Amino acid sequence: MSTIGVLALQGDVREHAAAVERIGATPSRVRRLAELEAVDALIIPGGESTTIDKLLRAFELFEPLRDRIHAGMPVMGSCAGMIMLATDIVGAIDGQRSLAAIPMTVRRNAFGRQVDSSEVELAWIPDGSTMHATFIRAPWVESCDPSVEILATATGPDGAAHPVAVRHGNAIATSFHPEIAEPGAVHDDRVHRLLLDLV
Repeated sequence: MSTIGVLALQGDVREHAAAVERIGATPSRVRRLAELEAVDALIIPGGESTTIDKLLRAFELFEPLRDRIHAGMPVMGSCAGMIMLATDIVGAIDGQRSLAAIPMTVRRNAFGRQVDSSEVELAWIPDGSTMHATFIRAPWVESCDPSVEILATATGPDGAAHPVAVRHGNAIATSFHPEIAEPGAVHDDRVHRLLLDLV
């Protein structure tokens, strides 16, 4: 059985761990190097990208995580996790670093502040189905390399469609929170399953 880690420094750790269990893998909370080395894949949950960056450095995980991702470990980032996986960040604070796993530029808080959080129905491009998505202070993909596969787009406050779910090699990123479902609704775990497929 595959072990999928959830970076447990900030964010929806419990919700992602529950999703990992639902897809038939073993979840593992990752805070230390030994825990990172023991997983087959990793999820970087939402939260605050600048805080995640600082905590990764404080826990001496930034370089080991970056090296494992670039060596091919499957990784998934949601919301702030998407920002952490980008090569370039619009609206970054001074000194903010990313793991540069996907050749794309993302814009922090592109969909607005916390009060602008929303739930929308997206078209899931790989099979044409719909997906319910929750956006909370979400980024979007400003631009990306042609090698990046766009899995879903959403209309921003500017009226334009922007990529909000992408895949590139061993990395998957979403602007929204795939670990969250409407109260009483069945969880949609297809993004987590994509990660498991990479394992």
